[in-house]
Formats: sequence, structure tokens, C-alpha cells
Amino acid sequence: MKKITAVCLSSTLQRTVTFSDFRVNHVNRSEKYQIYASGKAVNSARVINQLEKGAVNVICPLGKENAGRFMKLARLDELQITGISVPGYIRECWTVLDRVNHTTTEIVVGEPVGSGDYSGAVKGLLDAVAETLKQNDALLLAGSRPGIWPEDMCARICRKAADAGRISMADFWGEDLKRTLEVCTPDIIKINEEEFCATFGYTFPIDSVQLKKAVCEQSRRLNNIIVVTRGKDPTYGADGGTLFEKAAENVAVVNTTACGDSFSAGFLHEYLKAHDVAASLAKGNWCAARNAELECPGAIR
Repeated sequence: MKKITAVCLSSTLQRTVTFSDFRVNHVNRSEKYQIYASGKAVNSARVINQLEKGAVNVICPLGKENAGRFMKLARLDELQITGISVPGYIRECWTVLDRVNHTTTEIVVGEPVGSGDYSGAVKGLLDAVAETLKQNDALLLAGSRPGIWPEDMCARICRKAADAGRISMADFWGEDLKRTLEVCTPDIIKINEEEFCATFGYTFPIDSVQLKKAVCEQSRRLNNIIVVTRGKDPTYGADGGTLFEKAAENVAVVNTTACGDSFSAGFLHEYLKAHDVAASLAKGNWCAARNAELECPGAIR
């Protein structure tokens, strides 16, 4: 079994609330709701664990005030969590599902950044990453970096994988990705097309011909794999400048939250088997499609 270390710097309690018809400026009463342990890498880990039980370890910060609730939810999904204790609360995210209009609205409620000393948490998380990568085969670092973490945190985490000779997948963008590329090159960069354009300096929106060319150019320059997801449109990937393309499945959508996270899970899990980019794109798209059919964010069944 190939094992993955999934690192999430912004853990989340995800509440998914379903309405028969959600109307702005009205009182709306939900049909039901569910709460999940979440965050981009946590969502990916849930999918990896459903693909192959025990194939992933999660490392993530846990706010002391509600860490117990997060861990209880994680245990329901049988996730292996290494929690790094930090002051305050784990943030919450609300997903509003409208069954009539078939819409998904996500509301992220960020917690205020404390002024305490987080150096112990920084060291603890980096040490945990290094320790798991002694045995595990790959790193998945996904999601945003809250202000409690230093600006070079993503770069330092990815460097741990490079130093250990492990495959790394970066599912983050912008300045954090730029800083990472200054110290090491992730084997796989997976972002959406708007994030790709913002990070690498292209005008958005961009037509498909120019986007394919840009993805190949950057993949050739970095000598790595770049995957750009595009929602219901075909996914583009390039390996050392060689283009790959895979159409998205047409499905009856229930919840689009974490489709990108599910793609990352499927792609990396498949890639570790034989380093086959085409097969990995297909598996990533399959996982994203299954996730879209379900209410749970980051699930394929």
C-alpha cells in the first residue's frame, strides 16, 4: 500500500444545510443538516481512505476550544489524525444546498488570528510531517494558510517532502505557491484555472487554446506535472510540457463543495501506482464526479 501524508493548515467544521428552496431576504427553514470534519486536505483524505482504507495520515491544527468535536467527527470517517493544538476555535464553514435551483453556496466563517506565540505549533507540525514522511510515500498539502502560520510555512512543508525524496502534490496557489517554488518544485501542482492564471501571471478569463499552451509552458519550465481543473469543462494537465486532457463527467449535481479536493485525492492515489498521468486524470475526474453526486464534502460513496 502506498501511503500519503495529507497536511491541512486550515481545519474546518463543515455544516452542510439542505433547503427545498432557499430565498435571500426571507426566513428559510432547512430540511436537514450534517456536520463533517473538513478542510481541503481533510476532504481529500476522506476520499483517499474510501479508495483504500488506511492509505492516508492527516496532520492539521486543532483549536483547543472545539478540538474534541472535530476529532469525534473524524473518527466517524475512520481518519488517522495527528492534531497540532493551537489556541482558539477551529473555523466553521456552512454549505447551503438549494434543491429547487440546484445551487451550492459556501459561507466560510474565519476565526480571528490570535496574538500568541505559535512557534511551538509550527515546530510540532513540521516535525510531524517529517516523521510521517519517513514511512509514507507522498505529501499532499492543500488549502489556504491562516495568519497564525509564517509566510514560508507551505514552502517549508514541501521542502520536507523534497528532502525526504517523496512525491509532493501542491493544491494551493498565489504567493504561497510562488514562495514554495523559490525553494523546491512540487512534483504535482493542481489548481483551478483562475488560480493558475493569478499565480503564473496570465489574464483571466483565458480561452482554452491559450490555457493549454500556458499549462504546457509552465510544466516544461518547472519540469513537473501541472493539472488545471475547470469545473464541468475538460481538465488540462501537462507533464514536462506534454499535454493531457480529460473530459469531465456529466452528472446530476447535489453538492459541488470539495470536488477539487476529491480530484486531488483520486489523482494522487492513482499516480502513486504507476506514474500514469492519463489514468490519474481519469481517476481524479471520476472522484470529483462521485463527490458532486453526494451531500458529504469529500466523499465518493
